[in-house]
Amino acid sequence: MRRAAASVIATVLLLAGCGSSLAEPEGDTLRVLSLDQCADQYVLALGEGHDLALSPRADDPDSWLRAEATGHWMLRPTLESVVAYAPDVVVRYWGGDARLLAELERQGVTVVTIADAADFTSVEQSIVEVAQALDRENEGQALIGTMRSTLKDAAPPDGARPRTALYLTAGGFTSGSGTLIDASLKAAGLENAAGHPGFGAVRVERLAMDPPERFALGFYDQTRADRRGPGRHPLVKRIVEDRPNVRLPAAMLTCPAWFMAEAVPVLADLRDAG
Repeated sequence: MRRAAASVIATVLLLAGCGSSLAEPEGDTLRVLSLDQCADQYVLALGEGHDLALSPRADDPDSWLRAEATGHWMLRPTLESVVAYAPDVVVRYWGGDARLLAELERQGVTVVTIADAADFTSVEQSIVEVAQALDRENEGQALIGTMRSTLKDAAPPDGARPRTALYLTAGGFTSGSGTLIDASLKAAGLENAAGHPGFGAVRVERLAMDPPERFALGFYDQTRADRRGPGRHPLVKRIVEDRPNVRLPAAMLTCPAWFMAEAVPVLADLRDAG
Protein backbone atom coordinates (compact mmCIF):
# COMPACT_ATOMS: atom_id res chain seq x y z
CA MET A 1 0.00 0.00 0.00
CA ARG A 2 2.76 2.46 0.97
CA ARG A 3 4.70 1.73 -2.23
CA ALA A 4 1.66 2.18 -4.44
CA ALA A 5 0.75 5.41 -2.68
CA ALA A 6 4.23 6.79 -3.20
CA SER A 7 4.06 6.07 -6.92
CA VAL A 8 0.63 7.73 -7.23
CA ILE A 9 1.74 10.80 -5.28
CA ALA A 10 4.85 11.19 -7.41
CA THR A 11 2.87 10.97 -10.64
CA VAL A 12 0.20 13.41 -9.45
CA LEU A 13 2.81 15.93 -8.37
CA LEU A 14 4.62 15.65 -11.67
CA LEU A 15 1.46 16.15 -13.73
CA ALA A 16 0.44 19.06 -11.55
CA GLY A 17 3.67 20.81 -12.47
CA CYS A 18 4.63 21.37 -8.89
CA GLY A 19 8.01 23.13 -8.95
CA SER A 20 9.55 21.58 -5.84
CA SER A 21 7.19 18.58 -5.93
CA LEU A 22 7.08 18.24 -2.15
CA ALA A 23 7.31 20.63 0.78
CA GLU A 24 10.83 21.92 1.20
CA PRO A 25 12.78 20.32 4.07
CA GLU A 26 13.29 22.51 7.11
CA GLY A 27 16.66 23.96 8.11
CA ASP A 28 19.62 21.81 7.15
CA THR A 29 17.49 18.79 6.36
CA LEU A 30 18.24 17.17 3.02
CA ARG A 31 15.92 15.24 0.76
CA VAL A 32 17.76 11.96 0.19
CA LEU A 33 16.85 9.27 -2.32
CA SER A 34 18.20 5.73 -2.44
CA LEU A 35 18.01 3.91 -5.78
CA ASP A 36 18.61 0.30 -4.71
CA GLN A 37 18.68 -2.02 -1.71
CA CYS A 38 22.39 -1.64 -0.98
CA ALA A 39 22.13 2.14 -1.01
CA ASP A 40 19.14 1.81 1.34
CA GLN A 41 21.46 0.41 4.02
CA TYR A 42 23.87 3.33 3.81
CA VAL A 43 21.09 5.91 3.78
CA LEU A 44 19.31 4.34 6.74
CA ALA A 45 22.53 4.09 8.74
CA LEU A 46 23.79 7.60 7.99
CA GLY A 47 20.77 9.66 7.02
CA GLU A 48 19.00 10.11 10.34
CA GLY A 49 17.30 13.49 10.53
CA HIS A 50 16.99 13.86 6.76
CA ASP A 51 13.92 13.23 4.59
CA LEU A 52 14.52 9.76 3.16
CA ALA A 53 12.97 7.94 0.22
CA LEU A 54 14.09 4.34 -0.19
CA SER A 55 13.92 1.69 -2.88
CA PRO A 56 11.01 -0.78 -3.03
CA ARG A 57 13.30 -3.50 -1.62
CA ALA A 58 14.25 -1.64 1.54
CA ASP A 59 12.10 -3.85 3.78
CA ASP A 60 12.68 -7.19 2.01
CA PRO A 61 13.89 -10.14 4.13
CA ASP A 62 17.42 -9.84 2.70
CA SER A 63 17.72 -6.17 3.68
CA TRP A 64 20.05 -5.75 6.68
CA LEU A 65 18.24 -2.68 8.07
CA ARG A 66 14.74 -3.73 7.02
CA ALA A 67 13.27 -2.86 10.42
CA GLU A 68 14.61 0.70 10.18
CA ALA A 69 12.94 1.10 6.78
CA THR A 70 9.49 1.16 8.39
CA GLY A 71 7.75 4.50 7.99
CA HIS A 72 9.85 5.78 5.09
CA TRP A 73 8.66 6.39 1.54
CA MET A 74 9.64 3.70 -0.94
CA LEU A 75 9.81 4.91 -4.53
CA ARG A 76 10.44 3.06 -7.74
CA PRO A 77 13.61 4.50 -9.32
CA THR A 78 11.86 5.85 -12.43
CA LEU A 79 12.60 9.20 -14.01
CA GLU A 80 9.09 10.45 -13.22
CA SER A 81 9.13 9.58 -9.53
CA VAL A 82 12.64 10.90 -9.03
CA VAL A 83 11.86 14.21 -10.72
CA ALA A 84 8.74 14.52 -8.59
CA TYR A 85 10.63 13.80 -5.38
CA ALA A 86 13.33 16.37 -6.26
CA PRO A 87 16.17 14.95 -4.15
CA ASP A 88 19.16 16.91 -2.94
CA VAL A 89 21.30 13.77 -2.72
CA VAL A 90 20.96 10.42 -4.49
CA VAL A 91 22.80 7.33 -3.27
CA ARG A 92 23.16 4.27 -5.47
CA TYR A 93 25.09 1.03 -5.87
CA TRP A 94 23.72 -0.31 -9.15
CA GLY A 95 20.29 1.36 -9.33
CA GLY A 96 19.17 3.90 -11.91
CA ASP A 97 19.29 3.66 -15.69
CA ALA A 98 21.33 5.89 -17.98
CA ARG A 99 18.39 8.22 -18.71
CA LEU A 100 17.71 8.80 -15.03
CA LEU A 101 21.36 9.35 -14.14
CA ALA A 102 21.78 11.79 -17.02
CA GLU A 103 18.81 13.82 -15.79
CA LEU A 104 20.18 13.92 -12.26
CA GLU A 105 23.49 15.19 -13.62
CA ARG A 106 21.68 17.81 -15.71
CA GLN A 107 19.87 19.05 -12.62
CA GLY A 108 23.07 19.20 -10.60
CA VAL A 109 21.91 16.66 -8.02
CA THR A 110 24.66 15.18 -5.86
CA VAL A 111 24.96 11.48 -6.76
CA VAL A 112 27.08 9.14 -4.63
CA THR A 113 27.86 5.73 -6.14
CA ILE A 114 28.88 2.99 -3.72
CA ALA A 115 31.84 1.11 -5.20
CA ASP A 116 32.39 -2.62 -5.23
CA ALA A 117 34.73 -3.58 -2.42
CA ALA A 118 37.44 -6.23 -2.30
CA ASP A 119 38.42 -5.34 1.27
CA PHE A 120 37.21 -3.46 4.33
CA THR A 121 39.35 -0.42 3.52
CA SER A 122 37.21 0.07 0.41
CA VAL A 123 34.08 -0.22 2.55
CA GLU A 124 35.43 2.51 4.80
CA GLN A 125 35.88 4.77 1.77
CA SER A 126 32.26 4.24 0.74
CA ILE A 127 31.11 5.10 4.26
CA VAL A 128 33.17 8.29 4.20
CA GLU A 129 31.79 9.37 0.82
CA VAL A 130 28.15 8.79 1.75
CA ALA A 131 28.59 10.39 5.17
CA GLN A 132 30.15 13.51 3.62
CA ALA A 133 27.32 13.85 1.10
CA LEU A 134 24.77 13.58 3.91
CA ASP A 135 26.70 15.90 6.26
CA ARG A 136 27.01 13.06 8.76
CA GLU A 137 30.79 12.69 9.05
CA ASN A 138 30.71 11.89 12.78
CA GLU A 139 28.19 9.14 12.25
CA GLY A 140 30.33 7.74 9.45
CA GLN A 141 33.43 7.66 11.65
CA ALA A 142 31.44 5.94 14.40
CA LEU A 143 30.32 3.29 11.93
CA ILE A 144 33.90 2.75 10.79
CA GLY A 145 35.03 2.49 14.40
CA THR A 146 32.45 -0.18 15.16
CA MET A 147 33.49 -2.15 12.09
CA ARG A 148 37.17 -1.98 13.02
CA SER A 149 36.42 -3.16 16.56
CA THR A 150 34.43 -6.11 15.26
CA LEU A 151 37.29 -7.13 12.98
CA LYS A 152 39.90 -6.71 15.70
CA ASP A 153 37.96 -8.78 18.23
CA ALA A 154 37.58 -11.67 15.75
CA ALA A 155 41.18 -11.70 14.52
CA PRO A 156 43.02 -15.02 14.93
CA PRO A 157 45.59 -15.37 17.71
CA ASP A 158 49.24 -15.12 16.78
CA GLY A 159 50.62 -18.38 15.49
CA ALA A 160 47.23 -19.94 14.80
CA ARG A 161 47.30 -22.53 12.01
CA PRO A 162 45.14 -21.41 9.08
CA ARG A 163 42.21 -23.69 8.30
CA THR A 164 40.80 -23.94 4.80
CA ALA A 165 37.19 -23.03 4.21
CA LEU A 166 35.04 -22.80 1.12
CA TYR A 167 32.32 -20.21 0.74
CA LEU A 168 29.40 -21.87 -1.02
CA THR A 169 25.99 -20.53 -2.01
CA ALA A 170 22.84 -22.54 -2.47
CA GLY A 171 23.15 -21.83 -6.19
CA GLY A 172 26.56 -23.51 -6.28
CA PHE A 173 28.81 -20.45 -6.49
CA THR A 174 31.89 -19.56 -4.52
CA SER A 175 34.01 -16.46 -4.00
CA GLY A 176 37.77 -16.32 -4.50
CA SER A 177 40.47 -13.70 -4.14
CA GLY A 178 39.65 -10.06 -4.78
CA THR A 179 36.24 -10.22 -3.12
CA LEU A 180 34.86 -9.04 0.21
CA ILE A 181 34.05 -12.66 1.10
CA ASP A 182 37.72 -13.52 0.68
CA ALA A 183 38.70 -10.56 2.86
CA SER A 184 36.26 -11.76 5.54
CA LEU A 185 37.67 -15.29 5.50
CA LYS A 186 41.21 -13.95 5.83
CA ALA A 187 40.21 -11.57 8.63
CA ALA A 188 38.95 -14.61 10.55
CA GLY A 189 42.17 -16.54 9.99
CA LEU A 190 40.78 -18.88 7.34
CA GLU A 191 42.41 -19.85 4.06
CA ASN A 192 40.05 -19.54 1.10
CA ALA A 193 39.70 -22.91 -0.62
CA ALA A 194 38.17 -21.43 -3.79
CA GLY A 195 41.49 -21.40 -5.63
CA HIS A 196 40.47 -18.77 -8.18
CA PRO A 197 39.90 -15.00 -8.35
CA GLY A 198 36.43 -13.51 -8.24
CA PHE A 199 33.20 -15.48 -8.30
CA GLY A 200 32.79 -18.86 -9.94
CA ALA A 201 30.70 -22.00 -10.06
CA VAL A 202 31.59 -25.08 -8.00
CA ARG A 203 31.23 -28.52 -9.51
CA VAL A 204 29.64 -31.20 -7.35
CA GLU A 205 32.29 -33.65 -8.57
CA ARG A 206 35.07 -31.37 -7.33
CA LEU A 207 33.56 -31.21 -3.86
CA ALA A 208 33.23 -34.99 -3.77
CA MET A 209 36.83 -35.55 -4.86
CA ASP A 210 38.54 -32.78 -2.87
CA PRO A 211 36.30 -31.40 -0.11
CA PRO A 212 37.56 -28.49 1.99
CA GLU A 213 38.01 -28.68 5.76
CA ARG A 214 35.15 -26.28 6.45
CA PHE A 215 32.21 -24.60 4.74
CA ALA A 216 30.83 -21.06 5.00
CA LEU A 217 27.35 -21.24 3.48
CA GLY A 218 25.65 -18.22 1.96
CA PHE A 219 22.01 -17.55 1.03
CA TYR A 220 20.81 -20.89 2.43
CA ASP A 221 18.25 -19.00 4.52
CA GLN A 222 16.41 -18.11 1.29
CA THR A 223 14.51 -21.38 1.22
CA ARG A 224 12.73 -20.64 -2.06
CA ALA A 225 15.85 -19.57 -3.91
CA ASP A 226 17.95 -22.05 -5.89
CA ARG A 227 15.94 -24.98 -4.60
CA ARG A 228 17.57 -27.17 -7.24
CA GLY A 229 20.95 -25.46 -7.19
CA PRO A 230 24.18 -27.46 -6.88
CA GLY A 231 24.60 -26.20 -3.33
CA ARG A 232 21.49 -28.15 -2.34
CA HIS A 233 22.51 -31.38 -4.10
CA PRO A 234 22.11 -34.40 -1.76
CA LEU A 235 25.78 -35.30 -2.13
CA VAL A 236 26.88 -31.76 -1.32
CA LYS A 237 24.54 -31.74 1.66
CA ARG A 238 26.20 -34.88 3.07
CA ILE A 239 29.70 -33.47 2.53
CA VAL A 240 28.78 -30.22 4.25
CA GLU A 241 27.11 -31.92 7.19
CA ASP A 242 30.22 -34.07 7.78
CA ARG A 243 32.36 -30.97 8.33
CA PRO A 244 32.27 -27.84 10.46
CA ASN A 245 30.08 -25.27 8.76
CA VAL A 246 28.32 -21.98 9.40
CA ARG A 247 25.50 -20.20 7.61
CA LEU A 248 25.72 -16.54 6.71
CA PRO A 249 22.33 -14.86 6.15
CA ALA A 250 21.53 -13.32 2.79
CA ALA A 251 21.02 -9.91 4.39
CA MET A 252 24.70 -9.91 5.40
CA LEU A 253 25.92 -10.70 1.88
CA THR A 254 23.96 -8.54 -0.54
CA CYS A 255 25.98 -5.32 -0.26
CA PRO A 256 29.63 -4.23 0.11
CA ALA A 257 28.97 -2.65 3.47
CA TRP A 258 30.20 -2.46 7.06
CA PHE A 259 27.92 -5.27 8.21
CA MET A 260 30.00 -7.79 6.28
CA ALA A 261 32.35 -7.42 9.25
CA GLU A 262 29.64 -9.15 11.30
CA ALA A 263 30.45 -12.29 9.32
CA VAL A 264 34.00 -12.38 10.69
CA PRO A 265 33.14 -13.44 14.28
CA VAL A 266 30.92 -16.16 12.81
CA LEU A 267 33.79 -17.30 10.60
CA ALA A 268 36.15 -17.17 13.59
CA ASP A 269 33.89 -19.69 15.35
CA LEU A 270 34.19 -21.83 12.22
CA ARG A 271 37.98 -21.50 12.42
CA ASP A 272 38.00 -22.79 15.99
CA ALA A 273 35.44 -25.56 15.47
CA GLY A 274 36.44 -29.22 15.63
